[in-house]
Amino acid sequence: MPKDSAGHLIPGRIGPDRPVDASIARPEYVGRPAPAKHTGGDVYDDETIERIRAAGTIAADAIMAVGAAVQPGVTTDQLDAIGHEFVTGHGAYPSTLGYRGFRKSVCSSVNEVICHGIPDDTVLEPGDIVNIDITAFKDGVHGDSNRTFIVGEARQEVADLVERTEESLRRAIRTVMPGRRVNVIGRAIEMYAKRFGYGVVRDFTGHGVGTSFHSGLIIPHYDTDRYDAEIVPGMVFTIEPMLTLGTHEWEGWDDGWTVVTRDRSITAQFEHTIVVREHGAEILTLPSA
Repeated sequence: MPKDSAGHLIPGRIGPDRPVDASIARPEYVGRPAPAKHTGGDVYDDETIERIRAAGTIAADAIMAVGAAVQPGVTTDQLDAIGHEFVTGHGAYPSTLGYRGFRKSVCSSVNEVICHGIPDDTVLEPGDIVNIDITAFKDGVHGDSNRTFIVGEARQEVADLVERTEESLRRAIRTVMPGRRVNVIGRAIEMYAKRFGYGVVRDFTGHGVGTSFHSGLIIPHYDTDRYDAEIVPGMVFTIEPMLTLGTHEWEGWDDGWTVVTRDRSITAQFEHTIVVREHGAEILTLPSA
């Protein structure tokens, strides 16, 4: 994703595939065009939740390792290498690698890229922001997380967007309570984002996660009555708000993955995998230190 004369990202050169040692278990969809249909629902027992937490911790630690390398002059492909080596070095498989044909272990979404950016020879520049999304698969389950990093120093409105997007995630997590409906999550995010005039991306959502990368459960990030699954104890899903300095509308690149804001406004995202407990949500994707 180099930049054109207007400073907007354009597709870059994607490097060769990275190997994964044969001793590391692959998700069932690797080498297939699509994953198998999820079975078993979104509620897990304590043993499975602890496995999701272990995978989620690897993902979170990998994100922090990648984030420590975010600086001007680094390419997103170099960041992918760091994430890949961290995840596989901890005996886990990077869930995006081979998911519906995605060729990298990290999603790296720069500036106006909402999500699903493919690491390539894009060179990060001072003032850019980059979202690093990593999911780790280990012991039969996935743990999914992402966070947005600032390259050097960004202009104030961009720095504010990043900070407030993370705050919208914190507020969303606090709304999770058994007996409520999942749309309370989107309501909290949109109410907060509207205070600042931000766009709230609608078409890319949180999701059930665990034995499947995406279970089919949809967690909306905007105020809607369309999604109203009941929140129950033991349910595991992601919350991953995407806020923009402009429109919520988007366009997709020809690569079939990269999603950008239609007006090319800057966008930020943060994500955690959570489990529902009797008295609220518990985060399963916290770094180990």
